[in-house]
Amino acid sequence: MRQMVLQEPVGVVAAFTPWNFPTLTPIRKIAGALAAGCSLIIKASEETPGACVELVKCFADAGLPAGVLNLVFGVPANVSEHLIPSKIVKKISFTGSIPVGKHLAGLAAKGMKRATMELGGHSPVVVFDDADAEKAADTIAAFKYRNAGQVCISPTRFYVQENSYSKFVARFTEYAKGLKMGDGLEKGITLGPLANPRRLDAMEGFVNDAKDRGGKIQAGGSRQGNQGFFFQPTVITDIPDDSKIMTEEPFGPLAPIVTFKTFDEVVERANSLPFGLAAYAFTSSEKTASAIGDAIQSGMVGVNSIAVSTPETPFGGVKESGYGSEGGIEGLQAYMNTKFISQA
Repeated sequence: MRQMVLQEPVGVVAAFTPWNFPTLTPIRKIAGALAAGCSLIIKASEETPGACVELVKCFADAGLPAGVLNLVFGVPANVSEHLIPSKIVKKISFTGSIPVGKHLAGLAAKGMKRATMELGGHSPVVVFDDADAEKAADTIAAFKYRNAGQVCISPTRFYVQENSYSKFVARFTEYAKGLKMGDGLEKGITLGPLANPRRLDAMEGFVNDAKDRGGKIQAGGSRQGNQGFFFQPTVITDIPDDSKIMTEEPFGPLAPIVTFKTFDEVVERANSLPFGLAAYAFTSSEKTASAIGDAIQSGMVGVNSIAVSTPETPFGGVKESGYGSEGGIEGLQAYMNTKFISQA
């Protein structure tokens, strides 16, 4: 007997990318598909198309055969509803919101087509008493306000153990107040705008709900000026777990910070939402570090680290944050079919 397991390219791929990482997100999909031997049709974001255009030009200039990498534009719904049901397309890769991801996954399911769905999250941060609270605040605050919080793996709900709470909040708030908003091309600017006016309305909705629920605004809390889409880096404390900011992804520069008492309690609270993309924890205990990494229901967990997205490791979520991975060997296998041959 001769038995072989082969990995074969799945075929033509349709990929859909968001606006917030206009080069990184397309290249993840392009790299995995081409390395596996698949051709690709990529739909770039209509809000930030230029980076993807230049990226695809690089492949053309390098001599990639015509038709292997294809770039399309148009109304997102029209493009997806044309490409996904097509008999030519064998796999779908999408990065974006949960509602849109569910819709596209439904279209793919009608044709039993493979899909990778990298959707939204609501990343918990757990800071234990034995961690260096101020160092943790510096690290995670910088990550929180990256791209004005418009990042799918942005830390978005902060649970700090009681004895470290006041020190963590003070340092985090100090960091937020020290950010300088404006044009990112100007010297000294450390925080840019939101993507569109819809996000301003959303931020105000989160803040108003938090105030109505007894939340205290420690920093920010309102839009900056009346030009552009700038919203102040905001820190909110004293809010219940069922408030809007603690249950829905803010996708903006808002940081709700609350206390917890015990390990089991914070695990239950961190895992209570239907999201599971990224999570973070800070502790000086090896035992606690191992335990929290195991206990959190998330596709990626950073313990004393924010390095959850690297080219050599899988990137993806669980629960409503999606399925499948990009990056690492897992991201390559996502574009392959497995074939077993048994020959007598």
